[in-house]
Amino acid sequence: MLIDSHVNLHAPQFDEDRDAVIARAREAGVGMMVEISDRLSTFEATHGLAMAHDDIWCTVGVHPHEARHYEGLSDDRLVDLAARPRVVGIGECGLDFHYDLSPREVQAEVFRVHVRAARRTGLPLVVHTREADDVMAGILKEEQAEGAFKFLMHCYTSGAELAELAAELGGWFSVSGIATFKAAEEVRAVIRGMPADRIIVETDCPYLAPTPHRGRRNEPAYIGRVLETLAEVRGWSREEALARTTDAFFNLFHTVPRPASA
Repeated sequence: MLIDSHVNLHAPQFDEDRDAVIARAREAGVGMMVEISDRLSTFEATHGLAMAHDDIWCTVGVHPHEARHYEGLSDDRLVDLAARPRVVGIGECGLDFHYDLSPREVQAEVFRVHVRAARRTGLPLVVHTREADDVMAGILKEEQAEGAFKFLMHCYTSGAELAELAAELGGWFSVSGIATFKAAEEVRAVIRGMPADRIIVETDCPYLAPTPHRGRRNEPAYIGRVLETLAEVRGWSREEALARTTDAFFNLFHTVPRPASA
């Protein structure tokens, strides 16, 4: 089953043709999508998409860019929202020291709140990390020592050392359209070393459209191109890549029922 593990269909870029985008994804063979929460102010829209479509599930969380607006966030609030139907993960959350749109110490504290919520609910944590390898490594080690939790290094483009640590801690990884970019050989080199049974694929739409769509709005219908690139990088057939990523997805998002067709 083709699964897009990270879509942002609530984004305003889809306001004019959201239903058509979802229809095109299905026509392209996409059997399931996970709609990602990036702030609680838009969670109702995110959750509404999951409730309206049998093939869409969702997460709840706050992106590090938005952390400055959620300094008082509690894990209780995330746990309460995560109890709603069709919520299958915590996040997107983490650290982004490239844009620094929120103070770094605030990003770290809000991230730890999400970790606690993931630990309490048992749901996987969707982790965003950019130019924050050392701090991210420290938090993951400290928090895993406090108690185990599942986590996904989403759209992974960080360094090999952090990838190795995340793999040792039991983390999953998702590959995006960045892997198709001509200049992304360092990203592809890290992909070659990821645990074969813990890799999934995503578009992160409307961002990061894969080649040959680069520079345009991304859509879930393009996830097949990401899968093909993953297969090429790992030396797998398309069928093997499809089987491996499907198994990895359901092992990570374990509360999503696995259809017989998958």
